[in-house]
Amino acid sequence: MSSISFFLPAYNCSLTIEESVDSIMVTNFTDGDEVIIVNDCSTDNTTEVLNKLKQKYPVITVIDHQRNKGGAAARNTAVESAKNELLFCLDSDNVLAPSSIAPLKKYLTENNADVASFQFQHSFADDKFNPVYIWTLPAGDFDLSSYLDGKNTPGQHGNYMFTKQSWLKAKGYAEGTGALDTWTFGLRQAITGAKMVVLKDTFYYHRLDYANSYWMRDAEANLWSVSVKAAYALLPFFDRIDEQFLNYMLGEGKYIWFYQLKSRPLKLVSDGSKKEFYINLNKKINAAIYPKPSVLSRGVNKIKRVLKLSK
Repeated sequence: MSSISFFLPAYNCSLTIEESVDSIMVTNFTDGDEVIIVNDCSTDNTTEVLNKLKQKYPVITVIDHQRNKGGAAARNTAVESAKNELLFCLDSDNVLAPSSIAPLKKYLTENNADVASFQFQHSFADDKFNPVYIWTLPAGDFDLSSYLDGKNTPGQHGNYMFTKQSWLKAKGYAEGTGALDTWTFGLRQAITGAKMVVLKDTFYYHRLDYANSYWMRDAEANLWSVSVKAAYALLPFFDRIDEQFLNYMLGEGKYIWFYQLKSRPLKLVSDGSKKEFYINLNKKINAAIYPKPSVLSRGVNKIKRVLKLSK
């Protein structure tokens, strides 16, 4: 089986990232694997912690952003630098369960899948062995429809295994989408045909920190922006979105469509089915930009040409 490139986007995570890295290295890292950490211009002492981690685990690669670019850009930087075809994203405040990666990799490989996710997310505040609640995905093959109608999806937490090829097809993480970076990436993977599986009775530890939560800071503080950012992330795939839903997404529903997926699911069309629509649209735009001259203007231009030739 292929080796894994583990990667962690890191921003002001000095209090948590050591536990995250340890959870990879102690029981989940094998020969041929690598760990890439992208320091997204942290302003606390994350840099010092990463230097110590490199001394502890020389196999770690740290990449520094010279300015803060956001979670999606940090993830893309890591994947672009990864040497392995298999990748696993672990957020810098979350923790892997001991020896949990090997069975996940085996499950992905046996099912010829592009994405493999744990079934449960044990959300904890202070003690990871005492979860505040357990978030669940259905085991087995994961259906694209769950992304379309607002159900739980791997992309909501983003801590899962996937192939670099599926990242390429999805055109990477959508930068500029804030805390929507992982949900929209998962949706883009699903739209582009990635096969997703969920391994039964597996989990990882998801840290709850509402005061410093990326989602609370970016999305909950600006609820109006969530649907706008999600639409922006789907821009490269507008040809796969039903035109009526697209008009709603960009029109009356532009600030709310993401929150109303359960009552009004995102509607897709088959690849290439909107080709004729775009051909006709191009003709309309061309006619508006380059309108045909009127009969009078054509007559005037002809007279001008005749007069010019007679001189």
